[in-house]
Amino acid sequence: MSCYTVFSRLADYTDLRWSKKHQIVANDRSIMTAAILLAALLLAGMPLHAQETEEKIDFAQLEAEKAVIGEIVLDKQDVFDLSNPKENNWIYRLANKWHIVTKDDVITKQMLLAPGDEYSKRLADESERILRRNTYFYDVSIKPINHTDGRVDLLVTTKDVWTLNPGFSISRKGGENKTVIDIEDLNLFGRGQLIRFARTDDVDRISKSVEFQDKQLGNSWVSTKLLYADNSDGEVSYLSLVRPFFALDTRWTAGVVASDVDQRGVLYDLGEKAAEFQQEREYFTAWGGWSAGLQDGWVRRYTAGVVFDESRFSNVVDATLPAAIPADRKLVYPFFGIEFLQDSFEETINRDQIQRTEDLLTGIRLSASVGWSDESFGADRDAILYRASASRLFGVLDQTALAILVNTSGRIESGAAENSLFSVRARFSHRFSEKSSFFTMLSTTYGHKLDLEAPVELGGDTGLRGYPLRYQSGDSKLLLSIEQRYFWDWYPLRLFRVGGAIFADVGRTWGDHPLGGEDLGWLKDIGFGLRFAPTRTGSRKIIHLDIAFPLDGDASIDDVQIVLESKKTF
Repeated sequence: MSCYTVFSRLADYTDLRWSKKHQIVANDRSIMTAAILLAALLLAGMPLHAQETEEKIDFAQLEAEKAVIGEIVLDKQDVFDLSNPKENNWIYRLANKWHIVTKDDVITKQMLLAPGDEYSKRLADESERILRRNTYFYDVSIKPINHTDGRVDLLVTTKDVWTLNPGFSISRKGGENKTVIDIEDLNLFGRGQLIRFARTDDVDRISKSVEFQDKQLGNSWVSTKLLYADNSDGEVSYLSLVRPFFALDTRWTAGVVASDVDQRGVLYDLGEKAAEFQQEREYFTAWGGWSAGLQDGWVRRYTAGVVFDESRFSNVVDATLPAAIPADRKLVYPFFGIEFLQDSFEETINRDQIQRTEDLLTGIRLSASVGWSDESFGADRDAILYRASASRLFGVLDQTALAILVNTSGRIESGAAENSLFSVRARFSHRFSEKSSFFTMLSTTYGHKLDLEAPVELGGDTGLRGYPLRYQSGDSKLLLSIEQRYFWDWYPLRLFRVGGAIFADVGRTWGDHPLGGEDLGWLKDIGFGLRFAPTRTGSRKIIHLDIAFPLDGDASIDDVQIVLESKKTF
């Protein structure tokens, strides 16, 4: 395995803990891999690329004179820039040689503009956002060039990343070992397809899985995903065929999703496994949708479909924990949904990523759906099922901003609420400079008569960084996190951007605990850490290396925890 391949695997799901007893614990990726990462970070950093100069063209003039697109010129950049002396070495040349650059038609079929169309800056910007969603691109830009005689060419610049990732990892936690052997390619033969084979052996199950995904089947906008896992405690299969609302002006959508899951579920108390059950769930949905497209800066979309959702619960064969068996549930219902979306997007950097273009919706987004489950349809109960969400960003991203997200969902059975959740998340940010930002995140969830298998949990995996996973459970929770973020120019081996953070977390759960566990009240932690954002692999996740100090909790919690994990954001 090449050195670059080793580093490419570091971007994926790493999760290590180091207790005060100096026992290293790794989840999802190996201790050896983490050691290589830390060794690499001791090397000297290198400065960032200088920005390229751009041709100055008046976008408003192009649209006013209805300039027609002539050619679409593709500038497809490889993983490493060999014209840069700092990247022109034998291992990076070898990585480029083995890498298959994304094919032309994979890029052009995702664009909303084509030769002969009138130029539109809105469609050029939206095409950039669509292309940047692909994990096999680090960044994308679309710029008009060669504007003469009412014609203009488009320069589409794409930056590929390394997408073939073979790997092996071994970890140990709580006296149990976990091993993962897998190989994946996020851009198979440069065609934009994903394929993954994996074997996982951990304390819960032994799993052998295969996955395939193609976001644009053939030359269409139909996305397909297939997954099958053969587990020691059951099987998982998943199939989806979906034509989404891929752009603001898309007029229709349709899709079908089917899944069949048979596996063991576990309930936790103070971070320890306390009860178990076996769940078999069959799920199927099919829908269609329509829209009048983008009108006066707004999009209105409608969807309608049907859902079959049945969960059966039983004792675990050869159980090792006490049984806690949820009630069986069978829901069969038609549904109707509506969405309002404001065409308001901004580009920024150094918010949730490091030195990488981020596309954020800053306008209003409202969505809601309602369904009716009836015994006459084959369900085991009559119920109204509802779901709704709303989001908006206030302020200016590069100065002071407040992002609000509200969600609610649940069922109404015999006039009473069941499995109902209402949550609010507010993220306040203030940017002192391009290299320094202050963040505060307040989230709260209120639940009522939750299904037994789905309690509200709080712990190291849900924002309370100094505590074990799933440390507290209940039907409601509140979490406040404060973080000062630093974005540095350090660029070790030209593989990772580096940042840092100082943080504090305060939170608790309350209400009905599924197992009647102890209520420890408010929990607090403080800490600091480093952030490593891979620039050469298809992972969008940022590696977090945190030192956290829990200030409350029971006597079993370590006084100091070193946590290495990967998350979607800074």
